[in-house]
Amino acid sequence: MKKGEETVTLTKDEYDKLKSFEDQLAELKRLVFGSKSERFISTEDADQLALFQQGKQVEDTSSQSITYERKKPAKDKKQPVRVLLPAHLPREEEIIEPEGLVEGVKKIGEEVTEILEHIPGKLYVRRIVRPKYVADDQKGVQIAQLPSLPIEKGNAGAGLLAHLQVSKFVDHLPFYRQVQMFKREGVKLAESTVNGWFNASSQLLEPLYDRLVVLLKEQDYLQADESPIKVQDSHKKGSTHKGYHWVYHSPLKKMAVFDYQPSRAGSNPTHFFKEFKGTLQTDGYAGYNQLQEDITQLACMAHARRYFEKALDNDQQSAEHALKVIQSLYAIERDAEELDSNTRQQLREEKALPILKDWKVWLDEQQLATTPKSLIGKAVNYTLNLWSRLIRYVDHGDYLIDNNRIENVIRPLALGRKNYLFAGSHDAAQRAAMMYSFFATCKINEVNPYEWLKDVLHRIPDHKVNDMDQLLPQNWSIDH
Repeated sequence: MKKGEETVTLTKDEYDKLKSFEDQLAELKRLVFGSKSERFISTEDADQLALFQQGKQVEDTSSQSITYERKKPAKDKKQPVRVLLPAHLPREEEIIEPEGLVEGVKKIGEEVTEILEHIPGKLYVRRIVRPKYVADDQKGVQIAQLPSLPIEKGNAGAGLLAHLQVSKFVDHLPFYRQVQMFKREGVKLAESTVNGWFNASSQLLEPLYDRLVVLLKEQDYLQADESPIKVQDSHKKGSTHKGYHWVYHSPLKKMAVFDYQPSRAGSNPTHFFKEFKGTLQTDGYAGYNQLQEDITQLACMAHARRYFEKALDNDQQSAEHALKVIQSLYAIERDAEELDSNTRQQLREEKALPILKDWKVWLDEQQLATTPKSLIGKAVNYTLNLWSRLIRYVDHGDYLIDNNRIENVIRPLALGRKNYLFAGSHDAAQRAAMMYSFFATCKINEVNPYEWLKDVLHRIPDHKVNDMDQLLPQNWSIDH
């Protein structure tokens, strides 16, 4: 290294430390100014130029004569076709008669114009009237039984409770904002009242959540990830505790379970999977290493790709080679997407396995040639440390190459976290985990979360415990 006329000699540790600082600076610049997309486009693709990138211009002083024919535009320009409005929407008809109609005119037709309109969500009062009757003998009064309500002796209906929770956990509107919106409509609700309704309805749904957890643990193949959430600390006013939502997902049976725990300790998944005997796919977090040996573990190829994508500025040639290999593996997965499990496994063994074997040889060579603390060194070491788990997806056609589906499940949690900032207590965080479990399962199964929750809150007070599975989102339909 030269500084002016002076030559500075660094030891190996000092050089490694300097390179580490350079890599950190490059990563910070990438996060602030770079693209957030992980899509990889090889620099060898000369046909595609980056935005603002100019190709080589070559001046040509020769002249040439160019002739061409131009089609004359049609006189009758086509009018844009307006999309028909959905037939299921209610229609409010408005008839406008022409002014100055003379007597004896005949109607020969009509012009109909449909306009999509909107009014704010309406609240209404469900007034249940139960007449009382008494017989002539005056021996007793007869009155109909009050139907079961979601909250006993409460004045909130299933539709309102469902709206409040869907607005918070699906549309990311905290309760205090919803209270303000109701106030604009002339309805004053105390935030403490809304929180009380949420707690009571959550208690009603707990048996359904417990059943969802049991069914998920019975599956052979699951994915796992964890995401932080701030929880208000009851011991220190104004401070928050960092808790975690541990998220478990069944790709085959389309179920998701959020489990809140106060920490990220490896004992949490160990306790959750105490009786689990199947295959678990994770991002390689060390906390899962404590799981019992009879659980088969898979890793995530998307996380390996992420490490190499970050290393592009550190060692472009090596990082691009790895990204091309991973790109070819994903191309095979796209071809296998519509195949059945057995055919998909055969395709992987035929095409993906040779690529993986060659890549392993290259990774071993790179491990000897790269600095462990460099970005490319970290990418190589991460991949090799999890190699047996990364390539295990080839062994079974039902396994996925990455953990991306569970990251999609977690995304609503990250969006909501930006709006309501923290949970009020550990119990509140677990109640939120329960609702995220239901709504994530609704989303995976393309079930309308409002219709589902309104129906379940209406039915569950009188529902048989043995038939609880009928109410789970993956089994529910509006026809029920």
